[in-house]
Amino acid sequence: MSRGLAALMIVFTTLHALPASEAQQAPPANPLDAVPEKMPFDVPYGAPIVLERALEAIAAAVNEARKHDWKMNVAVVDSGGNLVTFERMDGAQLSSIQVSEHKARAAVMFRRETKVFENAIQQSNYTVLTLDGMIGSRGGIPLIEGGKLIGAIGCSGGASSQDEVSCNAGAAALKK
Repeated sequence: MSRGLAALMIVFTTLHALPASEAQQAPPANPLDAVPEKMPFDVPYGAPIVLERALEAIAAAVNEARKHDWKMNVAVVDSGGNLVTFERMDGAQLSSIQVSEHKARAAVMFRRETKVFENAIQQSNYTVLTLDGMIGSRGGIPLIEGGKLIGAIGCSGGASSQDEVSCNAGAAALKK
């Protein structure tokens, strides 16, 4: 046996003999097996959004949609997922009425933007499809005030990226 081969065998044996804490651990084969230190999307629920604030969010979302000539349905739900207010712009497709409400409810119930579900599906994380009430389309945005979840806004009627832009405008109006 050559010296080089003997040295290689010693290095190989030494590396495999190290305790797991000293050896470099490979990431889990399945990314879903990774355990985060903190709970993701851990935003506490707050008091329900009041009608006046919900109307402000809808007005901002509708104004953003009008700038681009997008026809949207916009829904705002409270922190319990109950409809507070809704607006259907002239010419907005009928099927998007329920979709806008669904996006808002999913955003408040899961405490995250619905874009998270869309991204998961695009990355082949199909386990999200087993979650009751989720929707795999962007355009549902949680409404946060004082660090608490007070409701959510959902927009539907355009491409999901257009829905998201309109919703972001609605959510931003409450941060002023």
